[in-house]
Amino acid sequence: MLAGQPVGHAMALTKNTEDVIARASHGDPEAFRLIFERYARPILSFIYDLVGQRELAEDLTQETFVRAYRALNTLRDQARLSTWLFGIARNVARESFRSRSKDDRKVEMDNDQVTELKDDKLLPDGELLNQELNGVIHEALEKLDEDKRLVFALKIFQQHSYEEIAEITGFSIPKLKTDLHRAKAEMRRRIRPYLELSHEM
Repeated sequence: MLAGQPVGHAMALTKNTEDVIARASHGDPEAFRLIFERYARPILSFIYDLVGQRELAEDLTQETFVRAYRALNTLRDQARLSTWLFGIARNVARESFRSRSKDDRKVEMDNDQVTELKDDKLLPDGELLNQELNGVIHEALEKLDEDKRLVFALKIFQQHSYEEIAEITGFSIPKLKTDLHRAKAEMRRRIRPYLELSHEM
């Protein structure tokens, strides 16, 4: 479902969101495809930040869009499509997260979508460092508690506003700001040793 998706028509969604949603809710597969093309990658990225496993994130992304397709007729405010989808993704990830033990929540660096090796070629030093840093970041992110990881991913990685995050999570804005402040502090503390080591190399 995720592999090789074309993006040529995705921008059409931004101009005719209400019409596209209406057609999709009445079973038009091409209309829903536009929605999928526009939001599949950010939703996948968001879920990956929460669960730390690419294959699982892909499965949960597909589940997110299955649920969205079935519930499109319940979406009352088309302008909130993005936050509605992220809310579904958050619930799907939470259900999965709570059904697994901590031992199962390990980051698979060699499966990272961004840094996947192809044809067994060695990476240049710069790319290798980026791959290592990405792994360190996700390991640090995984160690945050659920609320902090959620707000950090939505605010820092997905660039949502506090108002949008409050709508997605149901948390108050003061709580979100507090959680984000603490999440940033924890992330800096966990990543700093790697950054200091890389400067010494």
